[in-house]
Amino acid sequence: MADLFQAKAKQLSAERAPLPERMRPDDPSLFVGQDDLVGDSGALAKALGGGPLHNIILWGPPGSGKTTLARLLAKRSGMAFETLSATQSGVKELRELLEAARVRLGAEGKSTVCFIDEIHRFNKAQQDALLQGSEDGLIVLIGATTENPSFEVNAALLSRCQVHVLKPLDHKALFQLVARALAGGDTGLRVPGVTIGEEGLNALMRYADGDGRRLLTALEVAADELAAEPEDKREITAELLGRVLGRRMLKHDKKGDSHYDLASALIKSVRGSDADAAIYYVFRMLDAGEDANFIVRRLAILASEDIGNADPGAMNLAASAINIVQFVGMPEAAYTLTQLACYLALAPKSNSAAVAMGRAREAIAKTGELQVPMKIRNAPTKLMKSMGYGQNYNYAHDFEGGFSPERFLPDELADAGPFYEPSKHGFEIKLGERLADLRKRVEKARAEKSKPTDPETEIEK
Repeated sequence: MADLFQAKAKQLSAERAPLPERMRPDDPSLFVGQDDLVGDSGALAKALGGGPLHNIILWGPPGSGKTTLARLLAKRSGMAFETLSATQSGVKELRELLEAARVRLGAEGKSTVCFIDEIHRFNKAQQDALLQGSEDGLIVLIGATTENPSFEVNAALLSRCQVHVLKPLDHKALFQLVARALAGGDTGLRVPGVTIGEEGLNALMRYADGDGRRLLTALEVAADELAAEPEDKREITAELLGRVLGRRMLKHDKKGDSHYDLASALIKSVRGSDADAAIYYVFRMLDAGEDANFIVRRLAILASEDIGNADPGAMNLAASAINIVQFVGMPEAAYTLTQLACYLALAPKSNSAAVAMGRAREAIAKTGELQVPMKIRNAPTKLMKSMGYGQNYNYAHDFEGGFSPERFLPDELADAGPFYEPSKHGFEIKLGERLADLRKRVEKARAEKSKPTDPETEIEK
């Protein structure tokens, strides 16, 4: 009786499966996109033709065909196919799968393909549990991930796998999916007579954004909406798609590649003085749910790193923006982020402070902990004064212009090149003029001290 119910449930599940699942191909010839992997000279062409299959990780965005490709590879290899989802399985389930694979190999002589979806969500212990089985040939591991495996898969497991990169589906591949779905049949749309014009197709392509699953889901939702219409009026239009799908959520993972890609794009746009691009990326991040505090912190760092003393007011504005974002919050703080992004993008740029920081650290790395010159050491006790601490220190305010032409670096760095070189942009032009004058006075003082002494003059003194 239990077997009967299970068979009935399986039949109903297949009948009610959503369009993306029904259209999942069981033949490589029906797989769309990823020609560099599955084409005649593709990296996986031989495996899809029944050749040897090795441990692999499929890295690509959602809806690019990772799961479908894994199933096709397993089928063509003739191996058993077992699957786990990293979001629902732990070490216990993984060990049970490995034990079943061991029994199968011993009893039937049949190897097992172990497909792990979202393998990046496995922790280190779970990934480590795969090492021996994938090393000794008990299983062939196929992992799927939307995240960069260099960061999300531990090095030991990564070294046992070949990484293959899947790209978002291009318009040609997406169009093939649409055509196949509209053709109906057992795997296509269940609503007959559905058509789509150029405007609707373009809207659907924009919505899908390279994601085949997203495209087919949207197509099915729109077709179901038309089921009550006469068969000759079942056209999917841009207006219909907008009505049934609503506002599309932007793709953005706060811990994933898109997070860092968008942050990088924002910083590079501001650094490149493109205010329009800066505003665009601010709102790409905000509308996708990014924390406004993260954005304003990144802009505050840029105010010093890429603008610096070319416009000292940039850092003040960034500091004010941090307070406003924290005190006011979203959505009103969006005005503040927009203002800050515009100002920073249009401000004169200088990385002189960042360069100076690097030069100073480089000097420290080369010379170690050099002794602070005695004359500028603190001398809070009589003993320290008697030892020469603070001796011959010239108090700057006792001199004209509040400047004493001395060197304060350790003697070993007396001939080191300057760390800070102001740019020729914005306020740093004035700072550069001031610095050049001060350095000339220091050099002049050093030259006078190095002149040979006249003995007769010394006697007169």
